[in-house]
Amino acid sequence: MLHTLKAPLFLGIDTGGTYTDAVLWSEASGIVAKAKALTTRHDLAIGISNAVEAVLAQSHCPPHQIRLVSISTTLATNALVEGQGGRVALVLIGFGEAELSKNGLKEALGSDPLIVCPGGHDVFGNAQPLVMDALDTALPALADSVSGFAVCGQFAVRNPAHENAVRDRIVAATGLPVTMSHELSAKLGGPKRALTTLLNARLISMIDRLVDATEGYLATRGIDAPLMIVRGDGALISAASARLKPVETILSGPAASLVGARHLTGLDDAIVSDIGGTTTDVAVLAGGRPRLSPEGATVGGYRTMVEAVAMRTFGLGGDSEVAMEQGGLKPKLLLGPRRIVPLSLAAHLHGDAVTAVLERQLRAAGNGRHDGRFAVRTGVPARFAAGLSQSESAVYAKVGDVPQPLETLLAYSAQTAVLARLVGRGLVHIVGFTPSDAAHALGLQSIWNADAAKMGAELFCRQKDGRGQPLAASGEVFARLVLKQLTRLSAEVIFETAFGEDGLDGSAMVASQLVQRAIDKVPGVAKLSVSLDRPVIGLGASAGLHYRNLPALVGGDCLVPEDADVANALGAVVGQVRVSAEAQISQPVEGLFRVMGPDGIEDFTAEEQALAAAEARLRAIVARRAVDAGTDEADIQVTTDLKTAEIEGRRSFIEAHMVATASGRPRIAHPEAVS
Repeated sequence: MLHTLKAPLFLGIDTGGTYTDAVLWSEASGIVAKAKALTTRHDLAIGISNAVEAVLAQSHCPPHQIRLVSISTTLATNALVEGQGGRVALVLIGFGEAELSKNGLKEALGSDPLIVCPGGHDVFGNAQPLVMDALDTALPALADSVSGFAVCGQFAVRNPAHENAVRDRIVAATGLPVTMSHELSAKLGGPKRALTTLLNARLISMIDRLVDATEGYLATRGIDAPLMIVRGDGALISAASARLKPVETILSGPAASLVGARHLTGLDDAIVSDIGGTTTDVAVLAGGRPRLSPEGATVGGYRTMVEAVAMRTFGLGGDSEVAMEQGGLKPKLLLGPRRIVPLSLAAHLHGDAVTAVLERQLRAAGNGRHDGRFAVRTGVPARFAAGLSQSESAVYAKVGDVPQPLETLLAYSAQTAVLARLVGRGLVHIVGFTPSDAAHALGLQSIWNADAAKMGAELFCRQKDGRGQPLAASGEVFARLVLKQLTRLSAEVIFETAFGEDGLDGSAMVASQLVQRAIDKVPGVAKLSVSLDRPVIGLGASAGLHYRNLPALVGGDCLVPEDADVANALGAVVGQVRVSAEAQISQPVEGLFRVMGPDGIEDFTAEEQALAAAEARLRAIVARRAVDAGTDEADIQVTTDLKTAEIEGRRSFIEAHMVATASGRPRIAHPEAVS
């Protein structure tokens, strides 16, 4: 029998690197149902549909009762942490190639194409001549070798005319998506803005796949409800807006987890640590609210201009790659930062293709360099393999949809670097031993193939240290070492975040010998201790396992709430839409007041006229953006930072910075009569 709840039902979905979670929630009843399914990267619709079908079956609610669907996702965050993304061309206007050396832009660009065009504007929005000859020459070849373009012009936030002109030329010639820097940030700082634009362009295809998969599934199930995405600052935006600005969804999952943690525990002051398959995300709750990072979100080593929660993201999770430090008599056990496919999961999906190889490797008299390691295609469409070199194409052709052992895939050492590049492009997954395998080998988890996990542990522990001794006495002992190391590293990242919140260099503090001795409670004449001033809220499906021994390391309580496994999906349905726009008002010459905003520049002869016009323009812009973002009932607030000076007793206008913010609950589908 179908349930007919009177309150509107909201469907929250979190598409993570390993699992897709779904929650059915109502304001009256709270969580009605929850479920998990494996994230299927080759076809996200499969994982989404499996999770949603499970909550619908649990709740016995008809699909048409769902009035809103909201998604939080770690896909963009994980892509940046793992160095993945589509191949894009960067177009710089008015900048020289010397700008590439700033803010990590050159490293982020890598081998992707760069086009430099003369042009751009000055600080007052005055234009330099725009010359697009280099762009016109490059476009025919780029049309078939990149997935999109990133365009950044000098002082485009003061006058976007040249970015708009370059966009029009690219679209006319190629039809490919174009990201413009002035649409992502109103802040100055060309190289940093260019970096943010480049990352956005790389993520477009990934978010497109997520939105397409979700919308396709919802349509087949008759769920006619608005689709929202959680932004990195915890606000909601429409799926259409997320398609254009996917970089704003970095830290989407962590932002939703903070909202969920606060909702689940009621704690106003805590450290929230959310461990997933790929990353651990740590942030501080103070007074019931997360702090936004004023410098912009940092993910994967890149400092962006994306306004997001002050969350620290570490490449540490249940699916982190297990490796040993090279050199040394007693090498250190390393986890991450790269996510790989656990052996137990690969065997669960592909059976003998994995287990038969592991059995053969265990029977061998000696250790192979690539024992227990495989490669498998991610399943992305063929167009994403555009632009591969000859050596990359050769290796990619040998990798199939079934895991291939590296011992047969890699004919010589140089191909290891080639395979790494394919992984970086998001075309290939590595399969190997992970903490998830360690948990399966010890019987602490039983979701996937435990036999493959046990064989992987046995193969790994046979490796020799610098003294020629096996790494562990048995596979079981090695698995316990891996889980212990994951908990130990979890304590380190929590303390690193806490030190950072106190204004210290968190990484350097944690690496210091004194802090290391304090965490490990090393006895000595000088007794050292370190602890937190607030409890830890542990989130994630594996938090109960990996954080159970955490209190002794952090010197305080660790609370893992009952629904910690779906906190992200829950946080996705309780947020608000929030958009903003900014304008700068300057006085380039005496008596001329110039308004510079997202829609261009306009001059006035009176200060009052300029300020009034700027406010009117911003109100109109955020009203439109609020509708596009998914709310029809936005409250608009405008703040103005006005700078003046008194010169010889006379007031003089210097400049003004104006920000308009619109916020409101997302629109929901019109309720239908349910019998």
